[in-house]
Amino acid sequence: MISLDKTFEAPGASGMWEYEYSAETAVAPEALWRCWSDVESWPEWNEGLDEIEIDGPFEVGTSFTMTLPGGDTVRMRLVEIEPGELFTDEMDGGDFTVVTEHRLEPVGEGWTRVVYRTEIIGDAADTVGPEIGPEITADFPDIVAALIKTAQALG
Repeated sequence: MISLDKTFEAPGASGMWEYEYSAETAVAPEALWRCWSDVESWPEWNEGLDEIEIDGPFEVGTSFTMTLPGGDTVRMRLVEIEPGELFTDEMDGGDFTVVTEHRLEPVGEGWTRVVYRTEIIGDAADTVGPEIGPEITADFPDIVAALIKTAQALG
């Protein structure tokens, strides 16, 4: 497996902060999707999670709680799902919202680009984004690499 990585980070328009990370892989998109849609298995391959509890099926509107190393918890909600292609979750921070899109894109014969894109939007995004955005997205390269490795093992 060969992967090519690219990173983009910049303050967005007023009221927004954004970051995108992607890697390309020859791993089948179906295997990558199986890893994503099995939310309860995320802590097995994502070292940034100690535990996860999902309140229902992997579908729009379902909430889940992630317990991070150190004991902090984050409550998220699935807001968009295109089976086999993408899912988007969001965390409501009151005067800001963290939106993360997880996307699979075909990039040539047998290759898939895995994309993690986070936007922090809302009234406090210009202040909060630069403060928490880099912390939220710092492990995206590790998460994507672990996802690819796990999906590769699934076949």
